[in-house]
Amino acid sequence: MKYPELVDVVEVGPRDGLQLEAFVPTERKLELINLLSQTGLSRIEATTFAPPKAVPPFRDAAEVMAGITRNTAVKYMALAPNAVGAQRALATNVDVLSFVLSASESHNQANVRMSVAESMRRFEAAAKMARAAGVPVRAYISTAFGCPFEGDVPVERLVRIAKTYEDLGASEVTVCDTTGMANPRQVDNVMVEVMNALRPGTAVALHFHDTRAAGMANVLAAMQVGVTTFDASIGGLGGCPFAPGATGNIATEDLVHLLHEMGIETGVDLDKLVPCARLVRELVGHEVPSHILKAGKRCDLFDFAAWRAQHL
Repeated sequence: MKYPELVDVVEVGPRDGLQLEAFVPTERKLELINLLSQTGLSRIEATTFAPPKAVPPFRDAAEVMAGITRNTAVKYMALAPNAVGAQRALATNVDVLSFVLSASESHNQANVRMSVAESMRRFEAAAKMARAAGVPVRAYISTAFGCPFEGDVPVERLVRIAKTYEDLGASEVTVCDTTGMANPRQVDNVMVEVMNALRPGTAVALHFHDTRAAGMANVLAAMQVGVTTFDASIGGLGGCPFAPGATGNIATEDLVHLLHEMGIETGVDLDKLVPCARLVRELVGHEVPSHILKAGKRCDLFDFAAWRAQHL
């Protein structure tokens, strides 16, 4: 099997990870983002400029973007579901503007209260604003591997959305398993079709949730067909408030640990990442899905003599 030498890990925890949680005070969000900024991550999605009534945990989006201690080696991203959100995000000097629409009509209505066609028109307007500001646009396709309301999503629909995104100015298309319905063979089939349809200069990323414990297996399948950029959320937090049954993203520290064990570089310092996972556990006030927090790294071996003295 062929694997890449280098993988880009995109941190989405401060946005996707916190959207189902109670409001985290602005200064604590900034503490998390600033700590993540020192780990070697190249991109961090810091917040969303969705309407505060729809997603109350991010009513402080502008304050968060203004308060970050920026690391020049990190690109700070913000999500905007429409032109109004894009305008607000661009006013904060965001490095990358993210946009999302769903592959299924039902989930798009649940998520942003409009049709997929209307969402794409909103994207076109937002992309024009971003282009005028010299800001690249990252475009998400949610529920790409299955919708909780409609079931399977035709690959042809994903290809059509991805190509439209590309034609309207997206520099990166991110295919999202919003509800964790994907399996490795499906990932293989879908991503081959999507990547073959896009121009060589358009970047492609994947965003996996671990709802059915297939997240890491799906990463392995994706790498074998040439995908080298993956979203992850610190601590494994996340989920979609408008997708019944959806749970957290793959954990950033788990993904980085797996890749490093396989000899794949990420540029991320795992020893600096683990304290970020501990911090996010503290911020939300409950246990998080992270395996590394529970079991430690593979190289964290026990002292056998001490263990024997206590247990044998």
